[in-house]
Amino acid sequence: MISINEISYSIVEEMLDFAEDYRIEPHTLANDSVVIDCGVKAKAGYEAGLLFTQVCMGGLAQTSLTHKKLKHEVFYPFIEVSTDFPAIACLAAQKAGWRISQDGYFAMGSGPARALALKPKHTYEVIEYEDDYDFAVIALEADKLPNEKVMDYIASECGVDSSDVVALVAPTNSPVGSVQIAGRVVEMAIYKLAELGFDTRHIVSAFGSAPIPPVKKDAAVAMGTTNDASIYHGSVTLTVDGGNIKDFVPKIPSSTSKDYGKPFYTVFKEAKFDFYKLDPGIFAPAEVVVNDISTGETYIAGKINADVCMESFGFKKL
Repeated sequence: MISINEISYSIVEEMLDFAEDYRIEPHTLANDSVVIDCGVKAKAGYEAGLLFTQVCMGGLAQTSLTHKKLKHEVFYPFIEVSTDFPAIACLAAQKAGWRISQDGYFAMGSGPARALALKPKHTYEVIEYEDDYDFAVIALEADKLPNEKVMDYIASECGVDSSDVVALVAPTNSPVGSVQIAGRVVEMAIYKLAELGFDTRHIVSAFGSAPIPPVKKDAAVAMGTTNDASIYHGSVTLTVDGGNIKDFVPKIPSSTSKDYGKPFYTVFKEAKFDFYKLDPGIFAPAEVVVNDISTGETYIAGKINADVCMESFGFKKL
């Protein structure tokens, strides 16, 4: 079975070899673990963001940038993501399934290290995936860098030595944060299908694109814009082999959620910033195209809503 930690570590090695080119800042801590600053203080940009996204997806995806029009008004950068291992790349690796809270430090953990720590265990049981590698690679969405105690905790949970852990760190409101969160557009569709009870192992390939949101000064506002990029302008194409996918397609898009129609930050604020008051169905791409190769049929659902996306981004014409 392929090891997503092994594949991801090869990407990390490239990042370390060309740290200055990618404008990232590696730090070796006292316990010999490695923390790579991708936006806390470092001035990393698009290229580091693309690699950060690939690491999040266990090295099982290709990422690239393109230029598309938003609402037929302005050309804007989009991220494009493709994978031939959707369930493993998105659920076993990219899913932010590890809430890390240690020694006063909080971060959302993504990436292949989750597969070693089984965070959460149910995810790996459902897709029947396991990883066995002596090095752990984790991606942290946080506004601070982790210390030795945090890295020791991650190592312990993964069953490896602290010297065999590397963490990539980027805040939500940073260029890399904007890129890697927009790069979750495919994951949103795969995760939604998993929550609906679809066996995601039937998904053969996946492709998605979403605009890379502008960086906001306020982290809470940035959380809104980064989600809105996919909720209102994310497009995903899936190639599926059976599994009665036709019954699930209409339920995938974000427009099926009761919270749809307003910028995410507005909805979150109305809920008094309580995630438990939000409809989880909102975390989905705007539109999906699904080709079922077992029947030869292709289904579409949802639509792009550029108006809400641009409202969230806060573009001002001068």
